[in-house]
Amino acid sequence: MKAPSAELRPLAWKDVTIEDRFWAPRQKTNREVTMPHVYRMCKETGRIDALRLQWKAGDPNPPHIFRESDVGKWVEAAAYSLATHPDDQLDKLADEVIDLFAGAQQGDGYLNAHYTVVEPGRRWTNLRDCHELYCAGHLIEAAVAHFQATGKRKLLDVLCRYADHIDSVFGPEEGKKRGYCGHEEIELALVKLYRATGNGRYLKLGKYFIDERGRQPHYYDLEAAQRGDDPKRYSAKDYSYSQAHIPLRQQSEVVGHAVRAFYCYSGMADIAALTGDAELLSACKRLWKDLTRHKLYITGGIGPSKHNEGFTEQYDLPNQSAYAETCAAIALVFFAHRMLQVEADARYADVMEQALYNGVPSGVSLDGAKFFYVNPLASAGGHHRQDWFGCACCPPNVARLLASLGSYVYSAAPGAAYVHLYVAGKATATVDGQELTLLQETDYPWDGDVKITLRLPRAAKLDLMLRVPGWCRQHKATLNGKPVAGAIAKGYLRLRREWKDGDVVKLSLAMPVERVAAHPSVADDVGKVALQRGPIVYCLEQCDSAAPVRSVVLPDKAKLTARRNGRKLGGIVEITGPALAPAPKAWKSALYLRADQARLRPVTIKAVPYCLWDNRRPGAMTVWLARTR
Repeated sequence: MKAPSAELRPLAWKDVTIEDRFWAPRQKTNREVTMPHVYRMCKETGRIDALRLQWKAGDPNPPHIFRESDVGKWVEAAAYSLATHPDDQLDKLADEVIDLFAGAQQGDGYLNAHYTVVEPGRRWTNLRDCHELYCAGHLIEAAVAHFQATGKRKLLDVLCRYADHIDSVFGPEEGKKRGYCGHEEIELALVKLYRATGNGRYLKLGKYFIDERGRQPHYYDLEAAQRGDDPKRYSAKDYSYSQAHIPLRQQSEVVGHAVRAFYCYSGMADIAALTGDAELLSACKRLWKDLTRHKLYITGGIGPSKHNEGFTEQYDLPNQSAYAETCAAIALVFFAHRMLQVEADARYADVMEQALYNGVPSGVSLDGAKFFYVNPLASAGGHHRQDWFGCACCPPNVARLLASLGSYVYSAAPGAAYVHLYVAGKATATVDGQELTLLQETDYPWDGDVKITLRLPRAAKLDLMLRVPGWCRQHKATLNGKPVAGAIAKGYLRLRREWKDGDVVKLSLAMPVERVAAHPSVADDVGKVALQRGPIVYCLEQCDSAAPVRSVVLPDKAKLTARRNGRKLGGIVEITGPALAPAPKAWKSALYLRADQARLRPVTIKAVPYCLWDNRRPGAMTVWLARTR
């Protein structure tokens, strides 16, 4: 039995204009600060100049096994930006970097600076630990984006040659290596290359990498033996670290390194949709279920553990020691978005939104020049963003996601247009051969009122599908000023009619402050609540509180108020209200007291969006607050 092909087609980033108060300023900062900063750091750290292949034995700073992927992500971010905001200087800079990639390519199509000048005789000898295919994947994504944004084929041609070389090396055919990368990424990239070129060999190769993963005899064991290594000395101990412990179609638990896992699952979802692979799609659904029921932070962060940058057992979601790598939240957005196109179910869009408004933007400062690699949900005051990292995957990853954000807002389908996210701006779609423009006006996520005006050259019958977020308890809609009721289909309000130019739909989503409790098996959160309003998760920062924020107790009946504060953190809605905190005098000379002596005093809390913490004075922070009845 075949799985359905993808129901939806996301609108391209270049067909969506974002003009809101939440994302538009961030995209502007991304263009003007973050992307130049990433380029400058790639230049200063030798990532770009490594492509000149001038390094010789004994020289400092040898080309690294995966750092050219950072350069690839910068090119990808530049491409998305060029499509929506043309910039001659950025265009020239991107072309210069592309020339370096072209110049670094070998005669047989191979392209990796480390294995060209540092270990020239050891190509493809350690797929388990090294990142040749991972780097190739990021360069392929950059090439596709640059071609689609500019129409220039140079980088695309270079990476097609490289993909052809990889296809000549790997596969089930006689004489080829039956290997696959220890860090997944190329799988989803090859799907993009297939879609851009129509070359079926790239889809077949991506499917091979998915199919081969975890099969016995295990390729990593065979490869290690060929290198003269003992497979039992593998630093990660077992192959669940790279989701290679059993074949992917048999997997039902989210395990291992979080970024690797969700890049892999994204490729699985793509290939399941394109090939009609019901078994593979079922595996994606099982993995989604395990994630969302057992292993997902309220912020959309994933991967609680530092030791493997990934997952442990169910309900292990510590707050202060949370790893929740920025790249992992981005990878979750990728997977959720792909599953959304396959099934058109708002539960995927809900999680995509959860990560996009919380765990992803927390990864970059408001000024665009500092970054979190790790995103804890509590801090004693010592965790701060940095301007760069030795392993700097997160900064360019944030840059490319912010630059391509428009592609996550809408989708088109036969007879339907979908609105997944509420973002002020304009989108142009083609539905059943007719052009449709959607003009969206909203102050989301600070306000739940959305106005959508349809512009059509002629009347057309279609479904307008508006997501009713899972956090929303009440909604209402009007059409041209009159109340309208529509059926809810998998979390989307379906408005079916013959639409005329100038029709206006208004959607109102109730957005009260909500107290959220975690499953009782999440040990860190027992007896606690988190505050959420709309898609935004809130936290307390010490600079807003006279009492230690991690000792604050929130009464269940305390009235919480959402108030606009245009002067704080670029303009936010903050949550204020009465709470309690320990009376410090009682504890002056005691480590322990009888419970009846441990008095509480009234305090006022001011909660701010989690995604904006650590942009002011250093201090403690917490998402989860003790509660009292």
